[in-house]
Parts: sequence; C-alpha cells; structure tokens
Amino acid sequence: MPQEIEPIRSRSNPLVRRLRELRDSSRAGQTCLLEGPRLVLEAVRAGVRVLEAAATTRAERTAPGREALAALAAEGVVVRRVHDAVLDTLAEAETSQGLLAIAERPPFAEDQVFVAVPLIVVAVGIQNPGNLGGLLRTAEAAGATGAVLAGPTADPLSWKSLRGSMGSALRLPHLRERSIDAAVDRLAARRLRLAATVAHGGQRYDQADLRGPLALLLGNEGWGLAESVEQRADLRLTIPLRPPVESLNVGVAAGILLFEAARQRGRS
Repeated sequence: MPQEIEPIRSRSNPLVRRLRELRDSSRAGQTCLLEGPRLVLEAVRAGVRVLEAAATTRAERTAPGREALAALAAEGVVVRRVHDAVLDTLAEAETSQGLLAIAERPPFAEDQVFVAVPLIVVAVGIQNPGNLGGLLRTAEAAGATGAVLAGPTADPLSWKSLRGSMGSALRLPHLRERSIDAAVDRLAARRLRLAATVAHGGQRYDQADLRGPLALLLGNEGWGLAESVEQRADLRLTIPLRPPVESLNVGVAAGILLFEAARQRGRS
C-alpha cells in the first residue's frame, strides 16, 4: 500500500462517500463493495476487476491483509490509506478488518448458467440477503451450474449477500428474471425439469430422480412458493421433518436437495 503523508481522516472524502453509498444502497448498480482481505482475494482470484480500495494499517498487520494488498498491487489497483476510525464507520463489524474495495460486478452469460447437464437453483422472492448469500454458497459447494433469481429476490452482490456467500456470488453464474413466470418460461425453453420444494404432500426428496437437467425452485422464507408455481412444476419435493418443526432455513433445505442431486449424479 503506498505510504501517503497523511491518511484520509474525513468522512466526506469522495472515496469514503463512494464506499458509504455502496454500503447503504439497496439497488444493484455497476459496482459492488468488498469487505475484508478474504473477500478481496476471492474477487481477484475470480478475475473480478477491482477498481479502487481503501485500507488502514490494520490490514498490513495480518497475513491475510498483506496477501490481499499484494494481490491488489499486482493488479495495479490504487489503494488509499485511510484512518482506522473512518473505516470503522463503514464496516459491518464493530471493528473493521482494515480493507474495503470497490469492484465491477462480474458479467454472467446465459450459456454459463446452462452448461453441461444443468443443475440450477431458482431463488423466488428470497429477500433476506444473508439467506441468499448462504444459498449461493451451498449451490456452488454442491456443484450447481448456476442460479436464477426471480422476482423481488435480494441483490446477490450486496454487502450482506456477499458476506453470506463468502465469495460464491462472484463465481457462481447467475441471472435475474423480473418474475417467476418469466424464469419458468426460460427454464422450460431450455428443457429443464422443474422441481418445486413444498412443505407437505410432495415426493420424498431422496426417492425422486434428480438426475438430468434440473431446476430447484426455492421460495420465500415466509410463504414459500405460490400454488401457481407449484402447478407448473414437473416434480414436487418434500423434506420430511420431525414435529414440531414445520420448516427449514432456505439455505439448509437447498443444501439437502442439492447434495442429494449431486450424490445421484455421482459428484458427491
């Protein structure tokens, strides 16, 4: 990190304002905010273009921080030195990890999602960014080829989603559709079977054939999938639960289904 005579101390500095705007924004733009050395490294390794960064001496005092700063330097990214107190006001944690960066959102093409024998996660109206991030992390770990985000689903590259995905959202190809109907139309055109997850009355997930091109439809945390969506599905899958538990976190449910699909496909 270049040693400036004096670190940035003003919260009204243009770079600090850009970082704050990205942290607070609820809309997907052209850039995303990366917090901490690990996420910055994940972005660089994924080929994501990092535009600028801000760091404190705290980053230089840890091995991950030094590694991330070296990676940024190798990419020719300008890293501005910022006072600890200023960066702490931008961090989600009480004390920042000493490094924030602004990166371009990775572009994903449709053919990247529907590669080989597609195994697609369809997030329908999942509005909790942490849950969405965890879902994408699980999908990548299980070998899903991509994701489709339908309706009012959270931004996968928002600050909280990225933290939840631990960088998976930077690598797992994903597309956004304005509505679940548009998503189902696209999937059907690609000749994928649609598997709707339902709390009760569906086929037991480990007795269903999850091989071949498949899209797993996962609904909102509160009310699940609409009946009209279930009716368009080729399969209705249920995970049996012991009472009094009635539902699972969407990321947990996705993990059970995805790893069963991976097992059947011989990838687990």
